[in-house]
Amino acid sequence: MNMNHSKGRNAAHRWPDSSVSNKINSKTVALTGTLLSLAVSQALADGAADEKHKVEEIVVTGSRVSGMKAVESSSPVQVLDAAALESAGKPDLMNALANTVPSFTAQAFGGDMANQTLQAKLRGLSPNHVLVLVNGKRRHTTASLAVLGGPYQGGAGVDLNFIPVESIDHLEVLTEGAAAQYGTDAIAGVINIKLKKDDSGSGISYTHGGYYAGDGDTDSISGSIGLAPTDDSFLNISGETRQHAHTDRGGIDPRVVNPANVDPASGGTFPNTNMPFAKGYPYLNNIFGDAEYDMKLASFNSGIMVGESTEVYAFGTWGEKNAGSYENYRLPSRVSHTDPDTGEVTYLYPYGFDPREEIEETDYQITAGIQGGVGEWRWDLASTYGKDEIDMFTRDSANASLFAATGATPTDFYDGTYTASQWTTSLDMVKTFDLGMAGPLNFAFGAEYRKETWEASPGDAASRYLEGGQSFPGIGLSDAGSYDRDNVAGYVDFSLQPMEGLRVGIAGRYEDYSDFGDTSVGKATVRYDFAPSFALRSTFSTGFRAPTLAESYYSATNVGPTTAFVQMPPNSPATALLGLGAGLQPEKSTNYSFGFVMRPMDSMSLTFDVYEVEVRNRIAATSTFYGTIDGELFSQAIVDAIIANGNILDPEVTASGDTGINLFTNGVTTRTRGADLVFDYRTEYGPMQVDWNATATYNKTDVTSIRATPPQLGTSQALFDKVALSDLQDTVPEYVLNLGGTFRWERLTVSLREVIYGESSQFENDGGATNGQIMFYETTIGVTPITNLEVSLEAMAGLTLTLGAVNLFDEMPEKRNDAYRAVQFRDGDNGAVSQYPSFSPFGINGGYYYGRVSYKF
Repeated sequence: MNMNHSKGRNAAHRWPDSSVSNKINSKTVALTGTLLSLAVSQALADGAADEKHKVEEIVVTGSRVSGMKAVESSSPVQVLDAAALESAGKPDLMNALANTVPSFTAQAFGGDMANQTLQAKLRGLSPNHVLVLVNGKRRHTTASLAVLGGPYQGGAGVDLNFIPVESIDHLEVLTEGAAAQYGTDAIAGVINIKLKKDDSGSGISYTHGGYYAGDGDTDSISGSIGLAPTDDSFLNISGETRQHAHTDRGGIDPRVVNPANVDPASGGTFPNTNMPFAKGYPYLNNIFGDAEYDMKLASFNSGIMVGESTEVYAFGTWGEKNAGSYENYRLPSRVSHTDPDTGEVTYLYPYGFDPREEIEETDYQITAGIQGGVGEWRWDLASTYGKDEIDMFTRDSANASLFAATGATPTDFYDGTYTASQWTTSLDMVKTFDLGMAGPLNFAFGAEYRKETWEASPGDAASRYLEGGQSFPGIGLSDAGSYDRDNVAGYVDFSLQPMEGLRVGIAGRYEDYSDFGDTSVGKATVRYDFAPSFALRSTFSTGFRAPTLAESYYSATNVGPTTAFVQMPPNSPATALLGLGAGLQPEKSTNYSFGFVMRPMDSMSLTFDVYEVEVRNRIAATSTFYGTIDGELFSQAIVDAIIANGNILDPEVTASGDTGINLFTNGVTTRTRGADLVFDYRTEYGPMQVDWNATATYNKTDVTSIRATPPQLGTSQALFDKVALSDLQDTVPEYVLNLGGTFRWERLTVSLREVIYGESSQFENDGGATNGQIMFYETTIGVTPITNLEVSLEAMAGLTLTLGAVNLFDEMPEKRNDAYRAVQFRDGDNGAVSQYPSFSPFGINGGYYYGRVSYKF
């Protein structure tokens, strides 16, 4: 694993950027004003719309009452259909969601493996606080764990990009706590992906895209077909293949232009003096950019009626991903061997080398079930098995210690395998009762059994010899292990209408974990419709989240050219030596929301909800704790913990670099307050149909209590320093405003969206580099507008041609803090390569263009 700078916390995650400027320029003002004025004038011109323009998506998320429309729900639910996802511009599901749902934020860049399995989060909380369902059934999580710092550190959520966008009919985003209804980890909300059920028709499309900078070429071919094997059955099959090339947004590595390295007159010596002759000089360090990947995806959704009221169904997904990302450049002198007889020195890479981390990942999930009715009861029995397996490799690298000792080393290493699985079986029962009230009582209950596993398998011998391969040591024997747990749950859910206009819902859930004991959570909702056009709604819920197995047991060494930091497993004896107890414990949460729904006309809806989410005993990444700095002892307790954990560090780093630990612990209570707005309006003006949409979110997280630093750590450092706190509080934009309109005229469709991101920021720890005392530098991304445009033409029946751009005007985030980057450059710190802040909510790559050809049969 490759830490990106030699000083500072979690070295690989500090790629922020500063120089706050207000980017709302004349283009943005004009576009935004045009969208708003057109919507208002169109509303005045239209008055009431036709019945066929009603905004009435039927939803199943947030309530077990059947046939409910989104605007009738007591909970905030946003519905996105296939067309909305397609017009988002990006071919993968995660970024399509991030471009359309303001409260959903996608990771722009990750360190090491995290760059190949990016994460996302809802309402500014952890990726682990979002529950993902497919057709209402729990989706398994990734085997990967984001460990190298930043706002996504600790994330081991669902990899949404293994679900083909082509397979989706629509999805429902429930933006509130729903642990009592669906599972105790649904603290931030639920994403329910509904697969296509078409029994006829087919389509195929080809998309090519790339960044304005000339890299990141992306090609995607996708298709689906609907079949009816029998009169009472359907089978929908979808497939996709997608390739994406590397991007590079890094700056110059100060080591490769340092006269002391490259100029003989300034003390430079062979072979480092070769660097100016290396291909691509001086841009030799390519770490800061997208990973390259090749994905193949497939899915199916099927059902067949058996008798009058019983359906047997099955659905599943399969995916394969080969991905690779560059790591930090190593100097030509890094790997050498001195012949003991002749004294001759051999350099394995006389022009230096840029190691790559690669994965070969297989992910699949299958669900089989049967549902029907007995009397007035509706029931659903299903079982789901999902698995994610990631084989890891380091390419174009070397084991420096092995080469120094023997004169030989592999250049490619097998680093081990991470595997995660979930097997969930559930039974749901629903019945309505007529109690003589304004509406029937809807009563639901059910049970669930879930088994989870997570395993770390060791790498080959060379990957584990001393420090292992440069950039990514293999999984060591002390880091390997296999872990599992069981969970049994039961729930009840009531929804009733005691009087006209009033709907009340109460739900409770009991869960029993084999490793954390039992818990009970609840939820209450109320909605009152004062008139058909206006309603108030409110919810209250509690939640509980057990740590993921990866969070509890992951252990590895994260390295850079001059750094080595051990990710300590929270449940290990070595971590207990540091006074952090017996490992991770569950989180608990409380969620409140209050809002209103307006439907002034059939074709228009407006929802607005304010909320508060408190997460107690929250699991978060601590400060980085140093054992040595510049080769000098800083904390004996940290060094002893590394030894007790069985980790072997690079001897060159321990002699002159920085070493230490990173870890997760239950250490803070956070309070997130915010508001969500969703506005939809469909109009017609002559032959033109226009769908207006405005969504917005405001979000602010505060850390309200912090655990004290245990004395056993042997340091005066805070358990959570400014860096750790800013990752929790400041890296999500304070607000996001998404304004859009889709214009349809005969065969022409134009979609225009303006997304305005509020301010976000992050601190960095210099590790004493500036003046010997630890200092913190802040990077701020100012208010930034992003314009997305798509134009489609139906050239002939079934054939559609599309051109589009995401980030039309090629906006980039401000660069990282200038003062800190100057310190890094002065000290020859490779962290200076990272010019832009990795927490950027709109990415680090700039404008992206694409073209698509699609044909429907």
